[in-house]
Amino acid sequence: MRTMISELAGKVGEEVEIWGWVYRHRVTKNAVFVVLRDSSGIVQVVFKDPNSEAANLSIESSVKIKGIVKEDPRAPTGIEVEGKWIEIVHLAERFPITKDQSTEFLLDVRHLWLRSQKMGKILKIRDLSLRYFREFFHNEGFWEVHPPIITKTGAEGGSTLFGFDYFGEEAYLSQTGQLYLEALIYVLERVYSFTPSFRAEKSKTRKHLTEFWHLEAEMAWFSNEDNMKLQERMITHVVQSLVEKNANLISQFTDIARLKKIEYPFERMSYDEAIETLQKKGFKIEWGDDFGAPHEAALTEDLEKPLFVYDWPKESKAFYMKLADDPKLVKCSDLLAPEGHGEIIGGSERIWEVDELVKRIKEEGLKEENYEWYIDLRRYGSVPHSGFGLGTERFLKWILNLEHIRDALPFPRTINRVYP
Repeated sequence: MRTMISELAGKVGEEVEIWGWVYRHRVTKNAVFVVLRDSSGIVQVVFKDPNSEAANLSIESSVKIKGIVKEDPRAPTGIEVEGKWIEIVHLAERFPITKDQSTEFLLDVRHLWLRSQKMGKILKIRDLSLRYFREFFHNEGFWEVHPPIITKTGAEGGSTLFGFDYFGEEAYLSQTGQLYLEALIYVLERVYSFTPSFRAEKSKTRKHLTEFWHLEAEMAWFSNEDNMKLQERMITHVVQSLVEKNANLISQFTDIARLKKIEYPFERMSYDEAIETLQKKGFKIEWGDDFGAPHEAALTEDLEKPLFVYDWPKESKAFYMKLADDPKLVKCSDLLAPEGHGEIIGGSERIWEVDELVKRIKEEGLKEENYEWYIDLRRYGSVPHSGFGLGTERFLKWILNLEHIRDALPFPRTINRVYP
């Protein structure tokens, strides 16, 4: 029966059978040393016969090994297996990845680089994070739903849409599932989805992808204030769950003490205050301008927790956002992560009156007929409601303090990368 490597510490003195891939390999005059990996971890296996079949192994060969589990403080994990028998399932060709490879080369062989310890651990944390997001939503009475990926309309601006021919009609890859989630609040009230979104933004920053995984939520009867409170509770729940339940894994990327400070309530600043702050810091920025990475970093440089910037100018935001008491502003917020990681969530109260929505659609020069179904939602029992979208990869980049967003998912898609 197979034993996973993570289970070996509880089987000292026993004979076990482990299956996996050769992570490291070294032959000496007296022994063969094999560091074996499986999905649960790594362990060193020692074959005391230097002429054993293990001497013929190559990196990434797949094997089955039987041996005795022993404690050894000199071993990489404090546990070692004394090899007694080996079956080579597949002898790998010479592995192309060696030390000190360029970033571009590692992206070209991403399908192989995923086997690295770093990427394997990031993917585990990604999965754990999504489990805790789902846990939070279910505890809050939400229902998970599945909006379409192929759409007739955009929600975040036509310049970032990926268009294609759909059997003679023009269609687009979804920028967001938000509009469809809004339709579902009238039956389920609180809904969320986890789907891919696509943005044709010609940006080469460390936080931009053309395809990313979007965690979105919409809530009936919610104001923008309710919306922000839900977001900060959600982030707190996920971060603290990661810290409390997976400290050993998380600590391999970042200081646990740094994340323990992520507790709601978060800092808040109006857009007007943010502009004034940036101007005092020496930035040449005017009211109405959007923020770039340097602006977001400057606003959060002295903070340990995320910052809400709320009530933005109408012209800088999407058509569906509810006007504030000052009609130049909309009831929205961006949640900025500290340490220069920038925006991780965008949210707003949605327009829920027919006349106001139609007016905004016309102001933006959009085709009203493409949004007729969306306008319909305001004709039949409309209610105040709010929602938000979180970029999963941006969230991971922040909590793990990753240098680049491309390491937060298996196969990154950027403006210059569509292979493999």
